[in-house]
Amino acid sequence: ISMKDTIYLIGFMGAGKSTVARSLEQSCGRKAVEMDECIEEQERMTIPRIFEEKGEEYFRELETELLKSLSNEKNLVVSCGGGTPLRSCNIEIMKRSGRVIFLTAAPETVYERVKNSHHRPLLEENKNLAFIEALMEERKERYEAAADYLVSTDGRGAEEICREILERIAEEWNKTQTGK
Repeated sequence: ISMKDTIYLIGFMGAGKSTVARSLEQSCGRKAVEMDECIEEQERMTIPRIFEEKGEEYFRELETELLKSLSNEKNLVVSCGGGTPLRSCNIEIMKRSGRVIFLTAAPETVYERVKNSHHRPLLEENKNLAFIEALMEERKERYEAAADYLVSTDGRGAEEICREILERIAEEWNKTQTGK
């Protein structure tokens, strides 16, 4: 582990990945990378349109290719798409090149954060608590398996969340330096 390793933020849609990435960029000078935005720029279409015209599998392949290219850089903070950790190869790429932080949030928090968004194809026809809970439960095991740390975002500001992430990485780094 190095203090310059990339920080990968994973978690469900609306968990706060983008907000925390921007905050980490401001507070510690890491370049924030929004995976979904990169893919939209590259494909010159929105994520919902990619899903509609080319399918989810095509989109997932784009995510993997983007992760491969990002893994060669240092000192980034990457806001991953909600489905990124569903592929084992993506987890391997992230683990090899950085630290994976699972930002958790209660289904009610997620619902409040996404209810007015039309940018999430998997939720568009299913903006209700039951669907969000079921999908979160379905993905939870994969997220936890990928994560180096779990950090709750419920009722917390971005700065507080960033502080916790940086403290935990620093603690781990210090242990590797002192051998304790």
